[in-house]
Amino acid sequence: MKQAVVAGLCAGVLAVAGPAAAQGSGSSGKPQGTVATAGSGQASGAQAGKQASSATALGTVRIPRAVTANGERLAPGTYRVRLTGEEARPEVKGQTPSLERWVEFLQGNTVKGREVVSIVPEAEIAQVAEGKKVPAGSSRVEMLKGNEYLRVWINKGGNNYLIHMPPASGQKS
Repeated sequence: MKQAVVAGLCAGVLAVAGPAAAQGSGSSGKPQGTVATAGSGQASGAQAGKQASSATALGTVRIPRAVTANGERLAPGTYRVRLTGEEARPEVKGQTPSLERWVEFLQGNTVKGREVVSIVPEAEIAQVAEGKKVPAGSSRVEMLKGNEYLRVWINKGGNNYLIHMPPASGQKS
């Protein structure tokens, strides 16, 4: 239910922003995490496959607890985050499709999980996220809304990338 509320908020902001905003969406909450400098790197080799040519390295993040990414368990650990060219489906009415895309969480050259990312231009982030903003070239991983979901927030290239994942089943707060 809360993800539907967040999605509705994102869709509303994007409808107001219009297609001129290169990319956008988001969430709000009080931070409980840490800030780290976003790293770089991109998977190579056969594992990367067809999407590597349209993928963009966003940085490296440490996930402190097990979460659910696209319905699958993603273990705690350090991951490289890669933005794919694949748009999230189904499309949300009134929303620009390129603003909701898939990211991959990689360890080495192996994709360990995937999740939808909401992309918000720097000029619009105040409309969708409360609290201290993530500095350019950095990332923050934080629990929000009473430990109901984990947000990975990466600020790179004039855009904010917001990924929301609930704790994995059986995970204690």
